[in-house]
Amino acid sequence: MPKIEPDEAGLIDAFEKGVLRSVATKAELARYKAAARATAIKDRRVNIRLSSSDLQDIQVKAMEEGMPYQTLIASVLHKYVTGRLAERPANESPTPKKPTVRRPKKAGA
Repeated sequence: MPKIEPDEAGLIDAFEKGVLRSVATKAELARYKAAARATAIKDRRVNIRLSSSDLQDIQVKAMEEGMPYQTLIASVLHKYVTGRLAERPANESPTPKKPTVRRPKKAGA
């Protein structure tokens, strides 16, 4: 099991205590559910050959994202064919995302 960072432990603790709340609207949730249903329909199988190093890198990325590597591959391909996968210049490095915690407003504030 991977080591949990202190900020991750704080998020887990807040979630388990029920401190966190969704900020998505009902319309956003409905849109996300519809997209998930459409994405989940997989009626064809494809076999591809990858280099061992590429597959290993994909598996590491998938583990970092918390998903199976096959799901990551399908997601990347889906984003590519729908035009939502943007290529960045080779000299540009990815910036790590920092988690944001939204705290509920205090009563009477």
